[in-house]
Amino acid sequence: MKNTMNLKSRGGESAGRGVFSRKLTVLLCIGCFCAGMLFTDRMWTVPEAKGIARTTQIDDQKLGVVSEDCDPTNKGVKSESKDIFGEVTKTHHAIQTLDKTVSNLEMELAAARSLQDSILSGSPITEDIKIPELAKKRKYLMVIGINTAFNSRKRRDSVRATWMPQGDMRKKLEEEKGIVIRFVIGHSATSGGILDRAIEAEDKKHGDFLRLEHVEGYLELSAKTKTYFTTAVALWDADYYVKVDDDVHVNIGALGATLARHRSKPRVYIGCMKSGPVLAQKGVRYHEPEHWKFGEDGNRYFRHATGQLYAISKELATYISINQHVLHKYVNEDVSLGSWLIGLDVEHIDDRRLCCGTPPDCEWKAQAGNICVASFDWSCSGICRSVERIKEVHRRCGEGENALWNAVF
Repeated sequence: MKNTMNLKSRGGESAGRGVFSRKLTVLLCIGCFCAGMLFTDRMWTVPEAKGIARTTQIDDQKLGVVSEDCDPTNKGVKSESKDIFGEVTKTHHAIQTLDKTVSNLEMELAAARSLQDSILSGSPITEDIKIPELAKKRKYLMVIGINTAFNSRKRRDSVRATWMPQGDMRKKLEEEKGIVIRFVIGHSATSGGILDRAIEAEDKKHGDFLRLEHVEGYLELSAKTKTYFTTAVALWDADYYVKVDDDVHVNIGALGATLARHRSKPRVYIGCMKSGPVLAQKGVRYHEPEHWKFGEDGNRYFRHATGQLYAISKELATYISINQHVLHKYVNEDVSLGSWLIGLDVEHIDDRRLCCGTPPDCEWKAQAGNICVASFDWSCSGICRSVERIKEVHRRCGEGENALWNAVF
């Protein structure tokens, strides 16, 4: 009896477990089915993407060409990218223009301050300096400063009689051609003395002087050159500033045409470049007291323009004006200028037409159609006996009056 009951109870337990197992199996099946559907749904797109990714490079290129032609969206994007590039380019140009304008304003301000210092110091002021006119300066091609001395009256008159226009013609040259020409001189050690009064009387007659705040003296030519550029850049807004000696013959039209060719260059130093020996021996002409700075005896100077005639662009003249108080002066003026510019980003232009010889040299070149800009004798560092000979040089080597007035710079 007991055995029978035990069997029944065990059979009931087995039946219960069987029912439970079937339910669990059904639930597991349903769960697996759902999981399979979910897994299949998520993974279905992967092969499709891979299939697209496996498109060959050639097919991509073909599709790209077709899409560019047919898809208006791509055209819009391409056009938009061009517009953006154009705007970036315009912005870049605008920034460059603004930077140049700011730079010019800084240079003009420095030059004006330099001029103001000269005025406040009580120095003699040329008639060219009119403060109200500074604000409305016009643009000039070049300012030619003819270096002269108190005892050079005859040289000045010989220049006036040959290559330098006078009176109304000089004013016309400024107005029509943008060329300013002045004799450049400072004052004597005794300010207001007989030498200064003689210059004032001569200036009253001709009106062709630029007076500097400078004490004249041969050993002070470097200081005079520095003061000339400082004063000229404050008075006239020119592309170039030229220095020439009063015993040199100049063809103004040829000079203007030469300089005009380099207008697009920002920092230009033009002349007959040379590299002469550094003379350490005392008592010789062009002795260099600071010869030790240039190395061993027998060394040569760095390249620089010979002092009879040279030109520098506005940026360089302004640089000299701004830094005039810290620029070192060597005894030779042309060496000084070369030293001020040697460390800058400057284009040195060696033009041998700026240092032709006197006839027959300049005459032969003129006959060949190669008009000289300047003529002088190397042996005299100018035209030998220029007062007597410059008229002959002008007659045989001059460009002719019409050449200047017909020139277009």
